[in-house]
Amino acid sequence: MSVRSARYYFYLKDVLLLSLTAFGGPQVFLAMVLDTMVRKRGYIREQELWELNALCQILPGPTSTQTISAIGYRIGGPILAYLSLFVWILPATLLMISAAFLIDYLQENTPGALSFAKFIQPMAIGFIIYAARQTIFKMVKTTEASILMMFSTFISFFYNSPFIFPILLLVGGVTTSLKYRNQPKEEGDKKLVISWANFYLWGGILIFAAVLGAITKNQSVLLFENFYRNGSLIFGGGQVLVPYLFTEFVEFKKFLTSQEFLTGYAISQGIPGPTFSISSYVGALSMRDYGVTGLLLGGFIAAAGIFLPGTFLIFFVIRFWDQLKKYRPVRAALEGINAVSCGMLIAAAYLLFEPLDANAFNILAIIGTYLLLQFTKLSSPLIIAVGVLAGIGYNWFF
Repeated sequence: MSVRSARYYFYLKDVLLLSLTAFGGPQVFLAMVLDTMVRKRGYIREQELWELNALCQILPGPTSTQTISAIGYRIGGPILAYLSLFVWILPATLLMISAAFLIDYLQENTPGALSFAKFIQPMAIGFIIYAARQTIFKMVKTTEASILMMFSTFISFFYNSPFIFPILLLVGGVTTSLKYRNQPKEEGDKKLVISWANFYLWGGILIFAAVLGAITKNQSVLLFENFYRNGSLIFGGGQVLVPYLFTEFVEFKKFLTSQEFLTGYAISQGIPGPTFSISSYVGALSMRDYGVTGLLLGGFIAAAGIFLPGTFLIFFVIRFWDQLKKYRPVRAALEGINAVSCGMLIAAAYLLFEPLDANAFNILAIIGTYLLLQFTKLSSPLIIAVGVLAGIGYNWFF
């Protein structure tokens, strides 16, 4: 084995270890990447890591997954990048498909099977409220952003169609891009040299899937298009994906019940790896009518659809990012896009609460989860495990 091959092998081994141990969201993920891949292994420099992560944050798609892919690209080019993508998403994808199998089996064979989720369903809303607070404090810092956030919340709540989200993102980005003069000027050559291959690949698949789905009406194709489109539009991380998936697959298409969705979201908070893995759960249950094959196929189709667009886009932009970031309108547009994403997240929390009974039990479970996340150091998996055990115990005694 050559030195280069050994380096690639150890990198993929580190990615696998990360995929099995990275509990706790993007902050924990970044800390682990910094410790393992920068300080211990020296795959890239610390400054490179921060720049790559910043780039991934302003692109649609799963930030952690894009960061892993971008590091792989820097080390060994496209092949290593795609291998690292596969290794990173596989464990979480398999776990969420397994969760979909379990939920489907229990509901088919055991009356009241989701009683174990009595606590974790309202707890899932507590997780979303906590994520919304964290995101808002990080991304909404001006009066204009606050107004856009409230506007987005209102529209997302009353017009909760999957087709309204891209329009809101466009309006938000254009609105704040007009304030580009407030952005500091960047010195240097602004001439862009762009290789369009990955952009054409991203756009070509998007259009081809949409046209093929419209012609054939094949559910597998339509499912891939749904997730590929969502993966092309999500700014702000896994928590922002929630309103998209809930609106499209629960309210619009009714492939899942709100109870099933909340249970899956709570489970996804208790496993390692990318938070976008909830897509595999939603995709699997969306094709449960086709039996075991449908569950498996739906889960993997959803994973491919949600993760590929962001990967194509990071490969496209990484080549000319140093020039692009000097353009002030580009940086200014991010403020509006992030503010709109925060508004969607607020609306999602309320829309997910609507199907639950507005009783003291559910309200206390939501508030208690939020307080545990905000004021203690308990990990998300531990909180979810306690919720599951409490649900089993409640069902046993009452």
